Amino acid sequence: MTEKQPEPRKRRLPSSLNAKMLYTILLGFACALIVMAVVRGVGNLIVDKVYMSSDAISSRKAEVYSQFSSYVSSRRINGDDASAVARWAKDHEYVTILIYKGRSFSMRVHDGEAVNVSNIAGAERSQYIAQSQRLYPMRFADGLYQIAISENSQVREYALANVVAWASACLIFIAVLLWYVQRMTKRIIVLSNEAGEIGEGDLEHDITVKGNDELSMLAHEVDMMRSSVIEKMGNERRAWQANSELITAISHDIRTPMTSMLGYLSLLDENGIGDEEQAKQFISAAYGKAMELKDLTDELFKYFLVFGRADLEMNMEEFDARMLLDQFMLELQFDLQDDGFNVSRIDFIGDCRVSADTMYLKRVFDNLLSNLRKYADKSRPVMILSALENGWLSVCVSNYVVRSMNRVESTKIGIRTCEKIMTHMGGSFEIRSDEEHFAAELKLPAIENDELPAEK
Repeated sequence: MTEKQPEPRKRRLPSSLNAKMLYTILLGFACALIVMAVVRGVGNLIVDKVYMSSDAISSRKAEVYSQFSSYVSSRRINGDDASAVARWAKDHEYVTILIYKGRSFSMRVHDGEAVNVSNIAGAERSQYIAQSQRLYPMRFADGLYQIAISENSQVREYALANVVAWASACLIFIAVLLWYVQRMTKRIIVLSNEAGEIGEGDLEHDITVKGNDELSMLAHEVDMMRSSVIEKMGNERRAWQANSELITAISHDIRTPMTSMLGYLSLLDENGIGDEEQAKQFISAAYGKAMELKDLTDELFKYFLVFGRADLEMNMEEFDARMLLDQFMLELQFDLQDDGFNVSRIDFIGDCRVSADTMYLKRVFDNLLSNLRKYADKSRPVMILSALENGWLSVCVSNYVVRSMNRVESTKIGIRTCEKIMTHMGGSFEIRSDEEHFAAELKLPAIENDELPAEK
């Protein structure tokens, strides 16, 4: 029976690297939003605490009043000189100053510009007049004025907090993407290094298979390739060992008859014809050894005829099992009986079919016949048992070993040839033997008739 091959590992469908990339982008975006909200909130809180307290506001207003008062007095500026005031305002864009002559609105300083009341629309002008504000006295060149001060530098700080928040969000987003790329790069580097070690001949190094994506599938395929190479190398090593043992056995088997034949020829050469009867014996013995050599070379030729091909080209056809076996076993039975053997045949074959190559199957039966002729005991019947059991069609040929022989075969060429032929046909070939008995069994998978499609 053929050895059951292990089933290949079931492969899960990989999750796409594109999907993982999308998930990573979404994760980075979510993390960026959270970080931005946190940084903005903290920044605004700090600005509120530092810039928007009453003491901070009063301090900034006092500083603006001092700077503006110093500027006005040093340059002797009139209260209605908008151009002169505007030069100061350009360096203080976050300052708003409203200048009053008594209670009358005179000038507005805002966003780095200074505008006289005459250039302000009436509705807007009344807004400034109507406001109740704290006024600070300030002496201009043309008299005493009053000013209202607003300092809005916190706007700059709020903007800075927003910039920091956006920058933090971008950094976090980039960091998440880099983390994903680094993970993928690390896996690729590991796979590349492991594949490199395999390429250098270290086939025992396992390939790391993690995850369930295209990279893990690639790693799995590389590992399967590694296992396949190991298996092939093992098969080659076993084949080399088997061939080495075969060559050793053949060399030994060839040496024995060759030595004997050379000995007989040497005696004939030394003694001449001499005694004609003795010369005939020497020639007959030498001839017998030459035939042994011929048989060995024939077997060797058959062996390499089969094993010289990686895969045998089988012409498989379906046959009725009983008819196919009758064809071969009747011929085998007839040849054995012609050689003086008593054959006993028992059939337990049901209604079934088999798939086989008749040419190669004949080689198997020819090998059985050859070995029976060499090693079977003619005084004992040759038993041929055919049966259908557990989906297998089995043929077993058994007998006793000739007492003068202590082994079934010397080279095992025939056995190995039969094993390969039957394996390629989906069956098996096995020899069981001891000092007295031997049995050869071949098996083919049976196709029972109830498995066949019904005829139309």
